[in-house]
Amino acid sequence: MAKQTRTERRRVRARQELAGKGWTAIVIGILLLTMVPAFLQGPIGNVLGQALRPLGWMALALGAILLGLHQLVDRDTAPKKAERAAVPRSLRSSATPASRQEPTFVPERSSAEEPAPPQEQQWSTAVLFAIEWRRFEALCEAFYAQAGFATRSQSHGPDGGVDIWLQSKHIVAPRIVQCKHWRNTRVALKDMREFLGVMASHKLQNGTFVTSSTFTREALAFAEANGIQAQDGAALLKLIRLRTPEQQAALLAVAYEGEYWRPTCAGCGTKMVERPPKGNRGAFWGCNNYRRCGAKPISKAKARVQPDHANGNKVPLTKRRWSLRLLRGD
Repeated sequence: MAKQTRTERRRVRARQELAGKGWTAIVIGILLLTMVPAFLQGPIGNVLGQALRPLGWMALALGAILLGLHQLVDRDTAPKKAERAAVPRSLRSSATPASRQEPTFVPERSSAEEPAPPQEQQWSTAVLFAIEWRRFEALCEAFYAQAGFATRSQSHGPDGGVDIWLQSKHIVAPRIVQCKHWRNTRVALKDMREFLGVMASHKLQNGTFVTSSTFTREALAFAEANGIQAQDGAALLKLIRLRTPEQQAALLAVAYEGEYWRPTCAGCGTKMVERPPKGNRGAFWGCNNYRRCGAKPISKAKARVQPDHANGNKVPLTKRRWSLRLLRGD
């Protein structure tokens, strides 16, 4: 039996509703002409019976018209059904555009696609530069899990400004972490203010902002004044190097897991696909499900820009410390 398309199912339901309304009108007409006068007695009953007779005939006429339309529609659709049944199943997708489905992404490597960046054996800024944003968040979550925190995160979709939730028996209130995997953009004062708003919405006094890039001076001053621990890429690498060799290797495995270089769609969580240049736009990463998730393309040229601290352009840091009490769970 051929599978009906969505349009065909709608038409079938419409024909069924047309026939149902026609029979309903006929039944109402019969009741008004026969059953209702039989139950009405006396002078008033006779008057009502005479008044209802025109309505009964009108209902019968309406029902007959609806059933006639139903028969005409069935006659028109019968040849189309026979024609569709004669079309081979292998050709139906091209013969009926309404039945086409959106393609699903099957990861495969094209000949034009650049190879994966080489994997480093030791922790360095090259690791943070090579991985995509989702691997960076997974790295941060694994980093806190090694410190003894119970972690909770979300792989994709709206996160409300919180990438990682931290909980420990040593702290009363949970702690939230915002991760920004930026390569050529510094975390600005605007980003810090937005994160403070997220903390306030959860009634939290402290939070952590982690980035693979650096912070502006204004952002660092604002963080220090509002209970936000600001951690840039250089500070994260320094803390990772303080871990045991086994722990460092475990974190490196998390960073390089899967297609670590291919961006993940923030809307649907699937890996994005490399697209060739179009017009004045260069090559870019795009999501196959962008019609449903609304993901915006990512320029490959922009994605390849080195982070500021990797190029040696470090932002002068104000007096700040990474709290070792957070790592110990004090």
